[in-house]
Amino acid sequence: MTTLSTHVLDTMQGKPAAGMQLWLEDAGGEALFAGETNADGRCPELLERVPDLVPGRYALTFAVAEYFAAEGVALPDPPFLGDVRIAFGISDTPESGGGHYHVPLLVSPFAYSTYRGS
Repeated sequence: MTTLSTHVLDTMQGKPAAGMQLWLEDAGGEALFAGETNADGRCPELLERVPDLVPGRYALTFAVAEYFAAEGVALPDPPFLGDVRIAFGISDTPESGGGHYHVPLLVSPFAYSTYRGS
């Protein structure tokens, strides 16, 4: 069984990004999940409601501009970052670490970073 989680941190304000909309799609663009981060910047429903993920390509998309606008941050028009899409692969090889994939997002209005967490 392969599961997925995420954690979004607002690096501009130094806090979890609460209330950020996000969605998960498979390689064909089929929506598998839509939700939002909680007060801790996490989305436990993603882990609870997404079925066992099979090896393949997926994408998590985060509504970054919408989040920062709701936080009262002045953004250029158009914003530098609108939606941030993180395309990633899930593998069942021993080198992949198997079982669980954690895809965090560290974000500001002008930059973001991600990695495979634990």
